[in-house]
Amino acid sequence: MTQTLLYTEVEEELRAAVRALLADRLPPAAVLKRVEGSPYDLDLWKTLAGEIGVAGLLIPEEYGGAGASAAEVGIVLEELGRGVAPVPFFTSSVLATHALLQAGAGDLLAELAGGERTAALAVSFAASPYAPGRGAALSLDGEAVTGTVTNVAGAEVADVLLVPLDGQLYAVRDAQVEVKPSLDLTRPIATVTLEGRATPLGPCDLAETLRFGAGMLASEQLGVAEWCLDTTLAYVKERHQFARPVGSFQAIKHRLADLWLDVVRARAAARGVIVDGSPRQVAVSQAWNAAVAVHAAEEALQLHGGIGMTWEHPIHLYLKRAKATEIALGTPGDHREALAVLADLPGPE
Repeated sequence: MTQTLLYTEVEEELRAAVRALLADRLPPAAVLKRVEGSPYDLDLWKTLAGEIGVAGLLIPEEYGGAGASAAEVGIVLEELGRGVAPVPFFTSSVLATHALLQAGAGDLLAELAGGERTAALAVSFAASPYAPGRGAALSLDGEAVTGTVTNVAGAEVADVLLVPLDGQLYAVRDAQVEVKPSLDLTRPIATVTLEGRATPLGPCDLAETLRFGAGMLASEQLGVAEWCLDTTLAYVKERHQFARPVGSFQAIKHRLADLWLDVVRARAAARGVIVDGSPRQVAVSQAWNAAVAVHAAEEALQLHGGIGMTWEHPIHLYLKRAKATEIALGTPGDHREALAVLADLPGPE
């Protein structure tokens, strides 16, 4: 387990590889062009999975994975957040993989390790460790799982759907997936209707999987916030008004200094949950990072002036990603309420 909040040399090498690939293949401007059609870039995903090996980071070496830790996963999520990259890493290689590891489903893990196949956890993206069944109405009848799950992320590109039900995990390869409008244009959601045979895989603690996912989501939110801060800093240095760079005005300096402090704290929170994945630390990281990502995107939009309000600039993709992840796997309010209980602090009367 990582015992420091600092990044290791190996982690920085992984970061450089992912960042270079995204800059070459799918910079934010290119993402913007994709969202009007089919946002997922599966060719990019194959490169990320096959050449860099991100799909199998959490999968043990015996199943063809890298046997890495949450630290490496966090690095990848930071970079995918910086690029609002439309790839199924979080849904397949984090959430679904964690559930499969619990179930001990070695055959499916081996299929996911190389990225040739992807999986999605048939759970509402609005569910949380404190309300894992939200958005699901499912029943088990013999070998068939029937019912619907709303707001499922990653379902449309998944080769297999993983259905947690009554403490067990089931694999379903045939289901009706209906894509629904989503605020986050780079991560579509769908309503999944299940009416077919399900293969039991093993036990699954859904709340624990969602807690792990919520903790890792803090790294993606950090990446979103960092891109917004870096891009805004560069812009206010170049944009002139009254024959001076906009960034030289004291009010702008103060806003960006405050934002920089928020992002530094977000980095500590994201790294903290990798060192300590306890329920308390997960609640801390999500209660802070979800709000910081939204704040950073809002500041970026405002400080870019008129261009920030246009469809042609990718800032709105970051604001939408930030707002969508703010309500994913538990809102900041949900996590603060949980933290109050975990820290034995009395709530308001």
